[in-house]
Amino acid sequence: MTRFPLGLTLLLGFLTLLGAASLALSFGSVAVPVGQVWRILLHWAAPGLVEVDWTPVRATIIRESRLPRVVLAVLVGAALALAGAVAQVVTRNPLADPYLLGVNSGAGFFVAVVLVLGIGAGVLGAATVPIAAFLGALVALLLVLTVAGRFGSVTALVLGGLGVAQIFGAGILMVIFLAAKGDQAKQVLFWLSGGLGDARWESMVVPGVVLVLALAAGMAVGRWLNLLSAGDDGAAALGVDPKKLRLLALIGVALLAGTSVTVAGGIAFVGLIIPQAAAFLVGADARRLLPVAALLGGVFLVAADLLARVVIAPLEIPVGAVTSSVGGVVFLVMLYRRRGRAA
Repeated sequence: MTRFPLGLTLLLGFLTLLGAASLALSFGSVAVPVGQVWRILLHWAAPGLVEVDWTPVRATIIRESRLPRVVLAVLVGAALALAGAVAQVVTRNPLADPYLLGVNSGAGFFVAVVLVLGIGAGVLGAATVPIAAFLGALVALLLVLTVAGRFGSVTALVLGGLGVAQIFGAGILMVIFLAAKGDQAKQVLFWLSGGLGDARWESMVVPGVVLVLALAAGMAVGRWLNLLSAGDDGAAALGVDPKKLRLLALIGVALLAGTSVTVAGGIAFVGLIIPQAAAFLVGADARRLLPVAALLGGVFLVAADLLARVVIAPLEIPVGAVTSSVGGVVFLVMLYRRRGRAA
């Protein structure tokens, strides 16, 4: 059931994103007033338009440190929320989430193999790690669906995802302890905790392109995705090949999650809680759900990263710890609400 107009929801979401981004750019070890933050950015975009009343150090902090981090948070949050929304639509399961389905662990394991063991490294140049993350995410997702698909229940999906995540998690630990040298262990542990502190402009190209293409594709086939809610027989009767559509959609989920893991590590539960919030606001129609979920995902991760930076400042906690704290509670509540249903 549609609850709010799509245009109004997107507008309010965008304004909320601007507010969250303003705070994220303002707060830090060096506090910069919000008004000055936007004057710095405006001067950067159009030199001479505003009077310079800030030091070069502040300008460097905003442009080279905090702004890339905020942009990366938007891209990763939107990608993970979009991946979760698509997974929930095509599996007809509100608990489907890249993290719970073992996708993050699969991507992290393949990345660890490339970074530590060097298998495949250098074959595709800079694209080696993103491709490894995508392949790991896809393998994990297919394993879970192969096992859980035989039972067709929420319990089987969650337990299958946890099992696959444990297997790949054990693989990551074995790679670290048996083969890691120098800073390799630190690099791999980055993916386990999740973080945005290493944000760089050049690292955003692939996630940005994948997000735009995935969102455009999801919107284009949104009407067909909606037909899956009628079940495979119903969708087939309406002219849709459900198995092919589901496979293509889940490949998109793996691609979104894999590229996100590559640049930000294993950030959990964004794909679980944000699509639920989006569905509450605009309903379950994929053509409305997907853009709202992507926007809210960006807002959520920007806010979570800000909290991670300031809650025990000057120390910084991994943003994955913040999202897991919130998402874990939501996950338990969702399981509790489903306690009386057949699994």
